[in-house]
Amino acid sequence: MTATATPAAGTRPAPRRVHRPSRGTRTRRTLYWIAVHSVAIALAVMFLAPLVFMLLTAVMTDRQALSSSFWPHTWNWDNFRRAFSGDMVRWTLNSVMYAGLSTLFVLASSVPVAYALARFRFRGRSAALVVVIATMMLPPQVTMVPLYIVWSRFHLTGTLWPLMLPGLFGDAFSIFLLRQFLVSIPGEYADAARVDGCGELRTMLRVVLPMARPALAAVALFQFFYCWNDYFGPLVYANPDHWTLAVGVASFRAAHHVEWNLTMAATLLTILPVVIVFFLAQRVFVQGVTLTGVKG
Repeated sequence: MTATATPAAGTRPAPRRVHRPSRGTRTRRTLYWIAVHSVAIALAVMFLAPLVFMLLTAVMTDRQALSSSFWPHTWNWDNFRRAFSGDMVRWTLNSVMYAGLSTLFVLASSVPVAYALARFRFRGRSAALVVVIATMMLPPQVTMVPLYIVWSRFHLTGTLWPLMLPGLFGDAFSIFLLRQFLVSIPGEYADAARVDGCGELRTMLRVVLPMARPALAAVALFQFFYCWNDYFGPLVYANPDHWTLAVGVASFRAAHHVEWNLTMAATLLTILPVVIVFFLAQRVFVQGVTLTGVKG
């Protein structure tokens, strides 16, 4: 047997040599990664190019924004302050109120209906679900005139309430999305809650809804984005004091039709909240949309 040599007392063992790939190897790996993800990179460039163009134009001067120059000579960040002033603040507050209250109303009204269609066994349940889905095929422009007459008799035209109050009566797409997710939750959880003495309302609030957070987040984001970008509804119902950003930015562009730097700055400020909300809730949003079709 051969004895292994041991380092003498008080001496440090020689450091292990870490093998690092050569520059040629790293280059080949980088090129391979680019080749594998080439489609994703191309799509990302296509989606990001307009945003980059808007940002570069937003920080240009008035004269340079009308030229063919792509890169700004001077970065005028003061354009964002000029754009976000006056009526823009009021339009932002109106958009926050419209999108926020509509989202809360839709969640409060759609959750009980979706829970009943997913959990209760009653005659005509399938027909009720078909009726809910069929209402999604009706364009809102078809019902605009009779609804406008109804809201005018309640003296609510000129405000955003005719757009927010219908959320209290549920939303067909939200009900269908929530119902699909609630069906995928095992019924044993609700049965165990009933054995412990919970009623249907408490079972829904304490047991089922905490497990349906991805679907709730997906529905909330869909509704929030729809209301934030809604142009047709506020244009029909609201007066200039209650305009949202979607209508206000169009008016802002008409007033500054030659100042493209201010128009681009106002547009970026309009889409910035949507981008921030989506990236903060991206994981739960994708999870909610993915899991809604697990079980039908």
